[in-house]
Amino acid sequence: MAKMKKSVKMADIAERLQVSTVTVSKALSGQKGVSEEMREKIQRLAEELGYKAPTVVKEKRLKKSYNIGVLISDRYLANFDSFYWKLYQEVADQAIQNECFTLFEIISEEMEENRYMLRLLEERKVDGLIVIGKPGYAYADYLRKNAGMPLVFLDFYETDASVDCFISDGFYGTYVLTNYLIERGHKEIAYVGTLFATESITDRYLGYLKSLMEHGITPNQEYLIKDRDIKSGLRDNYGNFAFPEKMPTAFVCNCDFIASLLIKALEEKGLRVPEDISVVGYDNYLYPGLCDVDITTYEVDIREMAKGAIETLLKKLDGENYKKGIHIVEGHLVEKQSVAERKNV
Repeated sequence: MAKMKKSVKMADIAERLQVSTVTVSKALSGQKGVSEEMREKIQRLAEELGYKAPTVVKEKRLKKSYNIGVLISDRYLANFDSFYWKLYQEVADQAIQNECFTLFEIISEEMEENRYMLRLLEERKVDGLIVIGKPGYAYADYLRKNAGMPLVFLDFYETDASVDCFISDGFYGTYVLTNYLIERGHKEIAYVGTLFATESITDRYLGYLKSLMEHGITPNQEYLIKDRDIKSGLRDNYGNFAFPEKMPTAFVCNCDFIASLLIKALEEKGLRVPEDISVVGYDNYLYPGLCDVDITTYEVDIREMAKGAIETLLKKLDGENYKKGIHIVEGHLVEKQSVAERKNV
């Protein structure tokens, strides 16, 4: 019996040319970010191997292929805050594994505030949309009401759970981190994050609060330190924190990027981490070289979150049954060098 010819995938082309599958996807879909020389190589090899783009084979497959829009606010892409770039790459990889293309759009603060519709949606270039990171000015709610296509939120959620979403276990993660600090002798612990700016920041604060209360530690309101504007969600990327007059012995930060800014601010005050003050973060993803101290953190399972978001969106597009609502993805504590034992006097 003759063997069936194996269909060529984007991953096959990527392997042959020693590039990423994201690069292949961009080249074949006409997106920016690929040199003309590499684009020609990819297109030539795709033709030689008999690769069929998803749009070509769409009607011939049992499972349809789709163009998936990915939206990120520009606030999350500035100043080497690479967590969301990594999350986007995982989304793109998961889409490619399902023979789908991703089309990427960045939205500005002005677009959010004035409720401008995405070009991807206006021009009907995509079949569904994944929003990574909560936009400001209630723009997520605007999309929910006006997108006119299936949506999935990634790394944030709306309180009414009206849109399917995938988030990390922020409540438990900061609970674990705060327990870790307390076990090492810390009792005066601050939390860095503006409450209600995002649901995730508030959830992480509640995990921190639960740990304090279980250990009989009364929360100090002066130890709640803002890191961004509550309305727009824009962060102070320069580390201008309003420190309390009496400094804590440790800080729990809502993400590693904020933890890195905090460490720099502490160093400018002549304080050393971890010798004088301990700091923990969240995500376990930080642009290399952004901080001299390796930050103890709670690692987010980026791949599992991206996989869940893609699979759910595809099921919605295919009209299949799926588990609706808020999906929480577990992570784990990662010990590094930003925490020191504190001897109780």
